[in-house]
Amino acid sequence: MVRGARQPQQPRSRLAPRLTGTVEKPPRKRKSRTEFALKEIMSSGGAEDDIPQGERKTVTDFCYLLDKSKQLFNGLRDLPQYGQKQWQSYFGRTFDVYTKLWKFQQQHRQVLDNRYGLKRWQIGEIASKIGQLYYHYYLRTSETSYLNEAFSFYSAIRQRSYYSQVNKEDRPELVVKKLRYYARFIVVCLLLNKMDVVKDLVKELSDEIEDYTHRFNTEDQVEWNLVLQEVAAFIEADPVMILNDDNTIVITSNRLAETGAPLLEQGMIVGQLSLADALIIGNCNNQVKFSELTVDMFRMLQALEREPMNLASQMNKPGMQESADKPTRRENPHKYLLYKPTFSQLYTFLAASFKELPANSVLLIYLSATGVFPTGRSDSEGPYDFGGVLTNSNRDIINGDAIHKRNQSHKEMHCLHPGDLYPFTRKPLFIIVDSSNSVAYKNFTNLFGQPLVCLLSPTAYPKALQDQSQRGSLFTLFLNNPLMAFLFVSGLSSMRRGLWEKCQEYLRKINRDIAQLLTHSRSIDQAFLQFFGDEFLRLLLTRFVFCSATMRMHKIFRETRNYPESYPQLPRDETVENPHLQKHILELASILDVRNVFLENTIDDY
Repeated sequence: MVRGARQPQQPRSRLAPRLTGTVEKPPRKRKSRTEFALKEIMSSGGAEDDIPQGERKTVTDFCYLLDKSKQLFNGLRDLPQYGQKQWQSYFGRTFDVYTKLWKFQQQHRQVLDNRYGLKRWQIGEIASKIGQLYYHYYLRTSETSYLNEAFSFYSAIRQRSYYSQVNKEDRPELVVKKLRYYARFIVVCLLLNKMDVVKDLVKELSDEIEDYTHRFNTEDQVEWNLVLQEVAAFIEADPVMILNDDNTIVITSNRLAETGAPLLEQGMIVGQLSLADALIIGNCNNQVKFSELTVDMFRMLQALEREPMNLASQMNKPGMQESADKPTRRENPHKYLLYKPTFSQLYTFLAASFKELPANSVLLIYLSATGVFPTGRSDSEGPYDFGGVLTNSNRDIINGDAIHKRNQSHKEMHCLHPGDLYPFTRKPLFIIVDSSNSVAYKNFTNLFGQPLVCLLSPTAYPKALQDQSQRGSLFTLFLNNPLMAFLFVSGLSSMRRGLWEKCQEYLRKINRDIAQLLTHSRSIDQAFLQFFGDEFLRLLLTRFVFCSATMRMHKIFRETRNYPESYPQLPRDETVENPHLQKHILELASILDVRNVFLENTIDDY
């Protein structure tokens, strides 16, 4: 997941990539296990001496490429998960070998069928590995276009039924390969918001799991059924449905579009910092997750990405000459996704991001985690005396028993305290904390004079509000999809598409006005304006103000702990309690016919 990695030129998005060059010759002295089986395979089709030399060489070359590709792919797991340059060359070699392997089996399919006994599931395995390479390249670069590349390969496997014959063989390990393919395909579709495809895949996966467990009576039935439950809960996490006229559900994307963030207007004086790195950390008890990605992590991940471009649509069709025009690359901030990291793991990734942060760049830390509160009164009020958030809920285990601390004055080992982040405030730092103890991060001290902002969630929500904590935090939903969050707190569970689009247009107007409020404020801390030049951070800040203003006007959000806070504090009268903004919120509520859930005496001056 390294920022600025070059786009891999091969393989391409289609399953018939254009390639040049020849297949490497296998070394004379080193023979793989596949080559040792080669003699037996070819002999089964007739006398070995009767096989033409060219066909024998074809099978030998294929075996070499197959072994080489497996060796390189297995080596990917040994690469460090952090760092900028350690993995790029290795990924490039792996892409290159798989590209050659794919093209080679296409060109020599008949020979490989007759002499090697190549099966369709083996072709599917090669395509699946290429899909995995693209997916992991996306994870390391944060370039969303590579998700489309992964989707192309996974989709072709399904369309061409490469795994269709697996169920006829009495080999459970092959069926598991097929089930894992489905799970990986679902993850990619979720990230691309292809929910219709996800639902079809879930149904197919359910049928495959039922057949698998019935035929082989395996012990992993519970685990596979849990996968189904997780993905079913994940796709139903949104609290509001947007409906077409025929009552089909509209799939909305919350990645940054070209018109998403409010534009900087003439006269706005802001900093030139840009968001370069982000750590997205999740450890919320009982929150819906899939593949070590909680709903909160998923939503913040999308809030920090642009809409993916379809590279395949910009590439040439088979048989056409190469175009000189290349797709334009658009930078996304590089991200690490950390699900329940230990303190040592978290600090390792933090240090790596901090070390490689370019000049005039920002490091963002997003924490969605259970709160850890002080165990007793302390004489001091230092950065470790207010508690923090728990990044890993596992206790130390000895012989299966948890170790209970005798001295309750000791701190929780995996609690991330505000003081733990002090060393990283030597560079511009933007922190978002969504936790029941987010206020612990109000007690920051800016020791090094670098821009520093903390956006902090409410520590509690009104009891009258329907509990949606398992389906994700309301605060994070406001930062990801503010209109859906507004509908939820207004008591709406569905909406027609036309009204949704009308409200979205009005919300864009609200965001533009919030941007003017922030940049024209005379008493705002300059740290906010330092970050305002970056469009991702600008959108997060305007959404934060909208969230805070909405909750302060809502009739059931009446306690201080129900409101978001920030460090440094925003000037309330100029931002979250500004009469102009309050009027806009009431107008939005009027469009939705929910004005009765908001207070109106806040704009008596109007």
